[in-house]
Amino acid sequence: MKSIFKMILATLFLAITLVSCRNSEDNITETTNELQDLKLIKETSNDKHIIELYSASGQLSQGYHDVFIRIKNKATGLYENNAEIQWQPVMHMTSMSHSCPKSAVTKIAGNNLYTGYIVFTMVQNASEYWDIKIDYTINGNNYTTTTVLDVPASPKRVVTSFKGSDNVKYILAYIHPKNPKVATNDLTVGVWKMEDMMNFSVVDGYTVKIDPRMPSMGNHSSPNNIHATQKNAGGLYYGKLSLTMTGYWKINLQLANTSGNILKGEEISDSTPASSIFFELEF
Repeated sequence: MKSIFKMILATLFLAITLVSCRNSEDNITETTNELQDLKLIKETSNDKHIIELYSASGQLSQGYHDVFIRIKNKATGLYENNAEIQWQPVMHMTSMSHSCPKSAVTKIAGNNLYTGYIVFTMVQNASEYWDIKIDYTINGNNYTTTTVLDVPASPKRVVTSFKGSDNVKYILAYIHPKNPKVATNDLTVGVWKMEDMMNFSVVDGYTVKIDPRMPSMGNHSSPNNIHATQKNAGGLYYGKLSLTMTGYWKINLQLANTSGNILKGEEISDSTPASSIFFELEF
């Protein structure tokens, strides 16, 4: 009899423990929001999955964007966590098509999101548009989907494309600060070169020289700026951007190669008030 009573107690204890653990897991699920600070851009689908695209604003525009993906299984209603994803954004023009700089797509540990960046170099119009083809593999099975993207103009110039003196086509993109302040801001930019119409690679070891100016205020500059350089090969470029007051700023640029030779852009002087390549910001 005592043995039976002990077995009942043990079973009750195990049940209570399991319920307690389950409740803890549920609490973690409920309090952890993987979409915090993200908004839906759009959904696309195929026979098996719904593919969700997200960004910080829920919108895209000409320039650099971190883009996030979730893949929802239509049959189970669950999100896929072991996909291998490749993407190809394409600008369809009236006479040609081309892609743009983009990163690989990687899985974010601990949730259902995959992420990478895309630099949209052109603006859509009535007859020319961007779409993105997403190819992915799950458990050895291949899937694909393609959807049109809305890519209007950015309010200010945040990406510039040009041919350098070395006859290479380069793309420079402004990334940070997103919310500039009257201070010495951390600056992040990206530098890529065109390999062909569909492939762009990160440029390593160059220097993005900056000279921020306020055209409406006598074209004055600011102190303590630091030109942008790479921390690691294959990565973005980091520097310091000094902004001494609010208003409209033109960030004049020069691109220097590994030997220090200027490939594009001009030094600012009384006779040269602006560089031919630049970013803009206003705050």
